[in-house]
Amino acid sequence: QVQLVESGGGLVQAGGSLRLSCAASGRTFNSYALGWFRQAPGKEREFVAAISATGGRTYYADSVKGRFTISRDNAKNTVHLEMNSLKPEDAAVYYCAGKRTQLPGTILIGHYNYDNWGQGTQVTVSS
Repeated sequence: QVQLVESGGGLVQAGGSLRLSCAASGRTFNSYALGWFRQAPGKEREFVAAISATGGRTYYADSVKGRFTISRDNAKNTVHLEMNSLKPEDAAVYYCAGKRTQLPGTILIGHYNYDNWGQGTQVTVSS
């Protein structure tokens, strides 16, 4: 198990940028597939982006492709979500999630695949 703590949320104008970070505890971080999800009020939790344990593979939701970038630094036990060209519809609580995997190239998309979650960080986008 890893403990995940998100940071970096805040208020930004439409068209602006934010960089979310997720810090993890534990010595097995480099064996975890990681993902970012978001949940807006009254909506279901939505997949945003995922990255494999080694960082060699990434995958994005169509709604953020080309605007968001997921990356990880296994030496620092962190994963980031760089968000550019933000839109009002990107506003939500963003969650970091992790799942230990046997295969280093594994990408996990569904929220049900993950068993470690952070507490979330709020992103607000003003129009």
